[in-house]
Amino acid sequence: MSLDVNALRAQFPVLHQAVNGKPLVYLDNAATTQKPQVVIDAVSEYYRTVNSNVHRAAHYLSDHATASFEAARADLAAFINAAREEVILTKGTTEGINLVAQCLGRERLQAGDEILITALEHHANIVPWQQVCERTGATLQVTPLREDGSVDTDAFHKLLSERTRIVALSQVSNSLGSVTPVAELVKAAREAGAWTLVDGAQAVGHYPVDVQQIGCDFYAFSGHKMFGPTGVGVLFGRRELLDAMPPFQTGGEMIETVSFEKSTWNQLPYKFEPGTPNIAGVIGLGAATRWLQQQDRTALATHEDALLASASEQARAFDGLKIIGDAATKVGVLSFLLDGAHPADVGTLLDQQGVAVRTGHHCCMPLMDRLGIPGTTRASFSIYNTLEEVDQLFQALHKVRSFL
Repeated sequence: MSLDVNALRAQFPVLHQAVNGKPLVYLDNAATTQKPQVVIDAVSEYYRTVNSNVHRAAHYLSDHATASFEAARADLAAFINAAREEVILTKGTTEGINLVAQCLGRERLQAGDEILITALEHHANIVPWQQVCERTGATLQVTPLREDGSVDTDAFHKLLSERTRIVALSQVSNSLGSVTPVAELVKAAREAGAWTLVDGAQAVGHYPVDVQQIGCDFYAFSGHKMFGPTGVGVLFGRRELLDAMPPFQTGGEMIETVSFEKSTWNQLPYKFEPGTPNIAGVIGLGAATRWLQQQDRTALATHEDALLASASEQARAFDGLKIIGDAATKVGVLSFLLDGAHPADVGTLLDQQGVAVRTGHHCCMPLMDRLGIPGTTRASFSIYNTLEEVDQLFQALHKVRSFL
């Protein structure tokens, strides 16, 4: 089935505006995706007609809010092929990773243990593990990259040992778009006796995710990268591990009983959901999940592949432009440098022409250090972008080069 991109774009109100007198070309999707009207309506409808706390009241509004909130959880569980009680609702990927780092890593690691990550990781999948290492005496090991910006899987297998206790991997690089073969690496890690966490923030908006097929112990992602609201996300965790872990924060819904002598914790998933949650955000994420599931995911992926192919072809033909990260398997991210131009200047000049990109280190400072560069200009594509917008990007880049 072919994709009607114009019909798809019509569902995203923010795309239909001018920036600096030019039609908006939004190519910053790795930072956050735009929201379809159905998601905006779901959030608005909650505040307009229901606005009530969940789980604890005995009135219609609260019952309605609770039903919508838990229906979103069920939709999210089906979305990643997980059990409902294994879906912890968080503020996003960062909170999910920190939860695992503190409640599993800090509790169970000791001196001599190792945590294995890759050189592709976002700060959110580096710093929490550094903190665990500082507090436990464990050591952080980093898998290097190949020249094309993909994970060196041979090096990964060599670094994996009986000392490896936790393996934490991004499924897709936010800065380069490289796709990591997480199922293969997770299988090896589990065979070595390590717990595994996958950062799926950049994956869920691009293609279907099945945590059973991946085989990981934990999987974290954010709603705003998959057409949902900001400030809400999911941590999948295997039930036996979540049951054994202490709570991350205390108070509110995660409580079962409290006395001045002792407190006990609620059952999963509520054990890890303290206080009043982002109810509107969860309901909006549920709407985004249902909307995405209704799309032809194969057609969407084919369209995104065509966008990246066109951008990569034009980039290779562009005199003085260097692609940073050209792995054989990528999603729609084109990171690049323009000869003689600082990425920040390139981004500013593109913005003046209505083209929205991101510049800098993309929360991957160690990666940029290893590449020997200060940062990149990053154009990142999503399902509602068009081949014409790819052309507009390069037309604008030609003007940038003439300016500079």
